[in-house]
Amino acid sequence: MRHQIKSDDPRAPEMTEAIEKCVHCGFCLAACPTYKLLGEEMDSPRGRIYLMKGVLEDKIEAEEAQPFIDRCLGCMACVPACPSGVAYGDLLVSYRTLQEGSRLRPLSDGIARRLIIETLPYPQRFRLAMKSGKIGRTLQPFLPEAFASMLNMLPDKLPPPSPLPPILPAQGDRRGVVALLSGCVQQALAPQINLAAAKLLSANGVDVHIPAGQSCCGSILLHIGAESEARQIARRNFPLMPDDIDAIITTAAGCGSGMKDYELLFKGQTDLQKASDFSSKVMDFSAYLAQLGLRKPRGFAAERVVAYQDACHLLHAQGLQSEPRDLLNQVPNLRLVDIPDAGMCCGSAGTYNLDQPAIAEELGRQKADAVLAAGPDTIVSGNIGCITQLRKHLDLQGKHLPVMHIAELLWAAYQS
Repeated sequence: MRHQIKSDDPRAPEMTEAIEKCVHCGFCLAACPTYKLLGEEMDSPRGRIYLMKGVLEDKIEAEEAQPFIDRCLGCMACVPACPSGVAYGDLLVSYRTLQEGSRLRPLSDGIARRLIIETLPYPQRFRLAMKSGKIGRTLQPFLPEAFASMLNMLPDKLPPPSPLPPILPAQGDRRGVVALLSGCVQQALAPQINLAAAKLLSANGVDVHIPAGQSCCGSILLHIGAESEARQIARRNFPLMPDDIDAIITTAAGCGSGMKDYELLFKGQTDLQKASDFSSKVMDFSAYLAQLGLRKPRGFAAERVVAYQDACHLLHAQGLQSEPRDLLNQVPNLRLVDIPDAGMCCGSAGTYNLDQPAIAEELGRQKADAVLAAGPDTIVSGNIGCITQLRKHLDLQGKHLPVMHIAELLWAAYQS
């Protein structure tokens, strides 16, 4: 697609390349959750590419395009569906960051955004915010939509903090050495996930380092275009990781995807090489363990019927489909069932539940229906956002099935 984009932004080449490659063939339409739900061309990937192109060429006002760009989940389902190889994620993330600097938001939206930036990446602040949120629920009918959405997402209670030791040594013959990222929101909502992952890696012959002083990786802020804040907190992790490790392990799909975009986030920065070196070592938990080879678990006493829910940022952004399934298929007495339309987003998508609650609700309901159609007794995923969304919408339907991280289920299979 021809363009007349002129920009001195360091990511202009990535944005223009994505626009040039798009031939508007329409293969992305069937893969896009918002297009399938809303049926509007401008809510499809090719429609959004046209809008972003128009804004970057000063032919469309940014305010006119913004509602359609805001409704994009960033699920990247369009990327593997595209025969032209359009790097839609590079364009979307760069565009959102570029526009955020000049965007005018309503006061309530601006305050809500600042609360997200100052709260979600910090587990202790998140815990404090949850306590404050319980008080705020009494005022919910009188609050703007942005605040009401935030209160609706708060869980009834949080588990107590579960600090990890600085190292879990390998059991048996040592087969690998890794550093485990503790994360931010997940650390507050479900600390047992990292604990299960660390124990499982240790049981499989891996030295697991959990460096002290870790911060959020910045992915949740990158998703909403808060570039400077994302870089600031991401930098804190660079000097903490040991040099002699095979991989930096994350148990959150969205975090892994975001960290693999560090070269784009840090483009033009003096510490680009550090960011690139860090990014090159990042691996999802399931990918690393599948590559290493799972030591045979005991399995379960009775058959468990398990549905694996693909997190978008594992399936579409990182291309990890077979690895988690291969791990689950090695567990004795575990029967894996397929979810219909497995690649469709559940509506969680970082802060999407807060930004676009109505669409997120409908996508969550549809995903819960699809999961139930598979007939499992247990659901597993590789991302805390998906787990939270699925649990919520299954509960709303009165189906209180266990929803857990794949690391938790695999560790349970070792304990049975």
